[in-house]
Amino acid sequence: MSLLEQQKLAFIILLFDRLFLTTHNTQLIGGAQEPLYIPSSAKEKPHQLFFRENFLSSALHEIAHWCIAGADRRLQQDFGYWYQPDGRTVDQQQQFESVEIKPQALEWIFSNACCQKFIPSADNLNASPTQQMDDKGFKIALINQATQWCETNQLPPRGKLFIEALSKKFKVRDPYDLKYYKISYLG
Repeated sequence: MSLLEQQKLAFIILLFDRLFLTTHNTQLIGGAQEPLYIPSSAKEKPHQLFFRENFLSSALHEIAHWCIAGADRRLQQDFGYWYQPDGRTVDQQQQFESVEIKPQALEWIFSNACCQKFIPSADNLNASPTQQMDDKGFKIALINQATQWCETNQLPPRGKLFIEALSKKFKVRDPYDLKYYKISYLG
């Protein structure tokens, strides 16, 4: 990881904690083997949102999940979401992708707000060739969701607050500019 990415990540952790540690009793923590959300077991202990190793994209992705999760979901480990590990069948992959559209679309907007390249993740690298599926439909769904949020400005409230703070820090004039949400930007 470059020095610039390390500095950016350090600021993102600080920003998240500044915005949400007091208001939502939630702390962002890097260095985990796998991403995980652990709700607090005691009022004086914060909820913990772990992201993988020190990957900036993992931090943004986990923040997106947290911003979308409602109050009841934020009381459950990993927000109570189903997760089938790598090597999913085609049907399992379609189910996985259907629940990943909103978090990844929000992650994409976060990425634009902090000048970070966004790469969508189908998260099924060990699938056999017969289990692999064309991800064009998933990418189109991401574009549609990101575009809808950018056009309507009807984002999850915590996500919107985080985007505004990122944009201010990284001097991004308009992370909602539709020119960023095209298939050519999805690598």
